[in-house]
Amino acid sequence: MSKKLKHELAIERYTKFIESNPHNYRAYNNRAISHLKKGRYDYAIADFNKAIELNPEFEAAYINRGNAYQEIGYYDFSIADFDRAIELNPQNGMAYNNRGFTHILIGKYEEAERDIRKSLELNPDNIYALNSMAELHAAKNNPEEACKWLKKAIEKGYNNWGYIKTSRTYDNIRNATCYKEIILEIIHRCQTKTDKNKS
Repeated sequence: MSKKLKHELAIERYTKFIESNPHNYRAYNNRAISHLKKGRYDYAIADFNKAIELNPEFEAAYINRGNAYQEIGYYDFSIADFDRAIELNPQNGMAYNNRGFTHILIGKYEEAERDIRKSLELNPDNIYALNSMAELHAAKNNPEEACKWLKKAIEKGYNNWGYIKTSRTYDNIRNATCYKEIILEIIHRCQTKTDKNKS
């Protein structure tokens, strides 16, 4: 089943559930995530809004809506949502990481590093924060440090290969030897996996 169809079926399932459970904030949040993964940002944000309306202390909806705002370039709204999530739960490492990543996108590198380090302080094995730290150093045009953190993320299990190869956050270091070596290793891993699936 394709991811596109999977998300479409999930939206249908949650819509039916909401019809009989209109006050279930988690269902709105989950339907919103499926909309978000399909790039339907307006629908996603509307559902996140409803989830928050039903439960103003549901921190996950603030993080998810912050991600949606980040995707469409509404960085102030995005940061405000991550701020609220942190206010509700100061131990939520993903809120710090995602706010830090938003700071990278707007060039506020000191704030970004502070947030990402806080995320790693809360969970040293957070693969997304490890990758964010790599992206921070890539944005600062520090390829060796970026590669060091990217290797850590991969060693811990980060495997969004398409993102690593295409995200503009890595543009500054694409010609660096260490980055090219990582890409070659990714290609080798993907080829090995393909060969195993064929056998």
